[in-house]
Amino acid sequence: MVKIKTNESLAAMREAGRVVARALAAVRAEAAPGVRLDRLDEVARRVLGGAGAGSPFLDYHPDWAPVPFPAVVCVSVNDAVVHGIPDGSRLAAGDLVSVDCGATLDGWAGDSAVSFVVGRGRPEDERLISTAQDALAAGIGAAVVGNRIGDVAHAIGRVCRAAGYGIPDGFGGHGIGRTMHEDPGVPNEGRPGRGMKLRHGMVLAIEPMLIGGGTDEHYTARDGWTVRTSDGSRAAHVEHTVAITDEGPRVLTVP
Repeated sequence: MVKIKTNESLAAMREAGRVVARALAAVRAEAAPGVRLDRLDEVARRVLGGAGAGSPFLDYHPDWAPVPFPAVVCVSVNDAVVHGIPDGSRLAAGDLVSVDCGATLDGWAGDSAVSFVVGRGRPEDERLISTAQDALAAGIGAAVVGNRIGDVAHAIGRVCRAAGYGIPDGFGGHGIGRTMHEDPGVPNEGRPGRGMKLRHGMVLAIEPMLIGGGTDEHYTARDGWTVRTSDGSRAAHVEHTVAITDEGPRVLTVP
């Protein structure tokens, strides 16, 4: 069931979104060659704790996962698409890193992700990230009252496919509110004019995921969480929490 938020609820979600934005900025500033991935988790924990916020990621245990998620951020490096567990491995110059972070504040959730290159990036990685950002912008632009979920999905998919990138099937965005995952699902590819109609007060986490090699194939690693590209190519993942309003889409997870 889709839960419609009041204007007061949207304001509360905006505060949760600010915390997420600060955590992601702090993690990105910390990321450098030689830094351990679990150090990035420590940085995010410090930001969340300082804001009095909790983490919807920590100990999250969906039916398909063998163990609860052990961190407050997902850190996915190079061929990891999403759900990477921040462990003791270290970043290297040129790594493509996607960081996904959530926060709960005063009973409301925010969710966002960024992708970036550590140090100097390869042109093909920069293009992949730029296209992911363009796809996110297209999805947000389609998230207007009267449109449908299929319009958002189509806008995202059109940008990804036009650039020759793959889209991992079965992964996409979602509604968000009191909990991190609510109805409706928001695919990263779809047919315009189909699906649920968008109304003022709906809130969506819109999150394109792109596979650089052009294939859609992926697999889950032995840890039971990390999703990797089957061809070993690099991936990018970006996300914002977006409110649907009569005045247009409102991004809640910006600083």
